[in-house]
Amino acid sequence: MLRKRSAIIGEPAVVRRMSRRTSLQKVTSNGTIAAAVMVAAALLAVIVANSPAYEAVEHVLQAPLSITLGGLVASMSVEAFVNDFLMSIFFLLVGIELKYEMTVGQLRKPRQAALPMLAAVGGVAFPAIIYLLFNHATAPHGWAIPIATDIAFALGVMSLLGDRVAPETKVFFQTLAIADDILAIVVLALFYGQTPDIAWCAATLLVVLVLAGLNRRKVYSARPYLLVGLVLWVCMYNSGIHATLAGVILAFFLPARSDVRLGRLRAWLGVQARLLDDTYDDESHVLGQHDFTAAAERIEGIMHHVTPPLERVERSISVPVNFVILPLFAFVNAQVRLVGVDPMAIVSDPVTQGAFLGAVLGKPVGIILVTWLLVRVGFAKLPRHVTWDQVIAVGIMGGMGFTMSILIAGLAFSSPQEVMAAKCAILAGSFCAGALGVAYVHLDGHFRSKKPGGEKGGDAAAAAPAGSDGAGE
Repeated sequence: MLRKRSAIIGEPAVVRRMSRRTSLQKVTSNGTIAAAVMVAAALLAVIVANSPAYEAVEHVLQAPLSITLGGLVASMSVEAFVNDFLMSIFFLLVGIELKYEMTVGQLRKPRQAALPMLAAVGGVAFPAIIYLLFNHATAPHGWAIPIATDIAFALGVMSLLGDRVAPETKVFFQTLAIADDILAIVVLALFYGQTPDIAWCAATLLVVLVLAGLNRRKVYSARPYLLVGLVLWVCMYNSGIHATLAGVILAFFLPARSDVRLGRLRAWLGVQARLLDDTYDDESHVLGQHDFTAAAERIEGIMHHVTPPLERVERSISVPVNFVILPLFAFVNAQVRLVGVDPMAIVSDPVTQGAFLGAVLGKPVGIILVTWLLVRVGFAKLPRHVTWDQVIAVGIMGGMGFTMSILIAGLAFSSPQEVMAAKCAILAGSFCAGALGVAYVHLDGHFRSKKPGGEKGGDAAAAAPAGSDGAGE
């Protein structure tokens, strides 16, 4: 359809270019491909870390980046730039997704979102408890490492299962992962900052008030928010609060409404179309049709404002985040060098054991147990077409906590040995959780198809269990 419409008004070369752009958009909007790129970057990092190229790569990662403005000089390493600045853009995307869900998505209806959100609380508490059972006396500060679920990674793996997983289950999992992100952000803000600097904290509050003022005055251009957001990041970076949270704060002040009256847009476009007809001259070069191009530019400006700033920013950063920032983060932080290291020392390290078992065992136990208890006592019902087998699969896949877990590990520990143990546990735990989840769904579907009356394809078409009907409110 796009190609046919484009062919009416565009040159053939333009039509081909637009078609290629559409194909590229399909690839870059695919969550499975984005997750695969991030995993590939992590695997490449492990290979590089155990090759002769390790020292050269490490030298680049520790090289300073400096910016000079008059007499002010700001400097940070390449690794810090990725972890503190680029990841704040990732957190901006996370914040946009959270605001979207709270405005028009699953989190808009508290009753509908209550079950997966409370299940997420169980999925945070149990991994932390398991971790502390191993490390309460030696390395307790890493308790938050296994609590997070990586939305992109987990949903990317789940999408590989196709119609074996019901759409309602994917929505349940996405809501759970979003609530998990909210909890992880709160934990990051409360427990993994530095000693606060009062002056910079005051400056941070002042900048937040500026953002609130822009929102209150109904400024619908995204550029002022992004410029103030950059100042907010500088203030938070120096305040002791983790600077990546500036992205979340910025997202919640971006307007989610349009400053165009959409109900009157069609009539206005009709008037503008007639104006274009009146000012167009077949015999004149486009450079000489000043009235026509001025009217077209005015229409273009109005149409640009139809999309809310929140959505415009999301569109501009989603591809760089998924295909540049997250793979770069994975490559920088998955540099696990095992040359000369005793594997048994890593396996027997309490940090490794606590982080691994917290993710692989604690996550499913917490998610499944809390979900079962809430349904059992009558507080909530499973959404329609979500079976207990799929709740178990969601619990298992909840252990994939790659991005946030690595970020927390770097903040929790200063000892290289503890950081390496945590990263090994995170990589192994995320891989095992994904593999176990996929295997469980396939095996469950296989055994169901063998039963008399069982449906081929397993849970995707299965009816909800007794007591779960009518929950998809």
